[in-house]
Amino acid sequence: MTVRTRFAPSPTGYLHIGGARTALFNFLFARRHKGAYLLRIEDTDRERSTKEAVDQILESLEWLGLTPDEPPVFQASREARHAEIAHALLAMGKAYRCWATPEELAQMREQAAAEGRPPRYDRRWRDREPGPEQEGKPFAIRIKAPLEGETVVQDLVQGEVRVRNSELDDMIILRSDGTPTYLHAVVVDDHDMEITHVIRGDDHLTNTFRQCMVYDAMGWRRPHFAHIPLIHGADGAKLSKRHGAVSVLDFRDQGYLPEAVCNYLLRLGWGHGDEEVVPRERAIELFDLKDVGRAPSRMDYAKLTHLNGIYLRQADDARLTRAVLETLARRGVLFGTDGAKRVAMLMPDLKERARTIEELAGSAAFAAHEGPPVMDAKALALLTPEAKARLADLAEFLADAPWEKADLEHWLRDYAEVKQVKLKDVAQPLRVALSGSTTSPPINAVLWALGRDESLLRINAAAA
Repeated sequence: MTVRTRFAPSPTGYLHIGGARTALFNFLFARRHKGAYLLRIEDTDRERSTKEAVDQILESLEWLGLTPDEPPVFQASREARHAEIAHALLAMGKAYRCWATPEELAQMREQAAAEGRPPRYDRRWRDREPGPEQEGKPFAIRIKAPLEGETVVQDLVQGEVRVRNSELDDMIILRSDGTPTYLHAVVVDDHDMEITHVIRGDDHLTNTFRQCMVYDAMGWRRPHFAHIPLIHGADGAKLSKRHGAVSVLDFRDQGYLPEAVCNYLLRLGWGHGDEEVVPRERAIELFDLKDVGRAPSRMDYAKLTHLNGIYLRQADDARLTRAVLETLARRGVLFGTDGAKRVAMLMPDLKERARTIEELAGSAAFAAHEGPPVMDAKALALLTPEAKARLADLAEFLADAPWEKADLEHWLRDYAEVKQVKLKDVAQPLRVALSGSTTSPPINAVLWALGRDESLLRINAAAA
């Protein structure tokens, strides 16, 4: 059996971080078993589904590196097939026509509420022949739910789950306007796409028993089900905007790396010993549904940010430089070829302290633009008369220095030794003059990246 999984989002909004984790688990499981990972866009809700949402979902999955192995399937394009199966069930006596009116259904709900029962269709058309008054009138098709016994699902995460068949209703599989219901369409699509494992959020667990009715009535083999717990906020409540970013592209725009986001999502509800940093290939090697827990996970943005810093330090410098320059351009920072080159030269040092691309861009901005930097309040406070005099002296001293990274460090140490001052009393005024801040990469690296002319221009401007 070739493993085939699928991620099936509804295009009614952005791709939620919980949906991204579901996609990741489907991807990893398929890769682990050398199978196929597919995408189905469940766009049968015509009023709420939008092209913008579809595009955003595809963009999010591409950014995460979770592009499907086959072109996406659009559920709405398969309505004729869904209707075909509904009519096949009708022909087999496994389903029936229902002419119940909206008014009758409302009355059933009201009566159930008055009697303290869950609202449920009373099966009045299950074994009833239509009369002349039904001729030509639209009808829905309902499946015949089993009346006795239990439906049992061997869930790969939740374990054995049972429900009494008396609790299942004769659900509509084809509406009176000829459109399929979601629960019916999903089964037909999963069967036709030859899905072997349905891995999804545990909020779908109750749907599974109803969907099994379609599989069983058609004589189709059920896929293996795995219902993973949802992601909550740190307070235990359902994850929402008030907790922070929840859209995949929000995380991208806030400066997180896709590999860090995937690593973090992997560890939300799944674990392998004490391993925290789990790159993609290692994740494929290790991932197993038996290691997924049953309890909801809690989103910890601080932990994600820490993990992102680890991945930043491991990332390719050229890639980070491109990302930083794009971020600076969006911020309106003007820079030319020299500015871009300076950022690239400083990247090995800049990334050591940053945790996100946004932070990295903030710390790199001074190197990108030309001329003296804009100074923050702390930097200005350090420009005392003594510090300015020191800078003027340093400008003369550095004018003849060899402009290599290692040589500049030696020159600064020699200067401090000759002047009998602490190295920090040399480096800090220089840092302020060159970067406009009290924090920066090592000062010799900053001098080297800025170059002699730009460095002396900034030092003299601060000294004046």
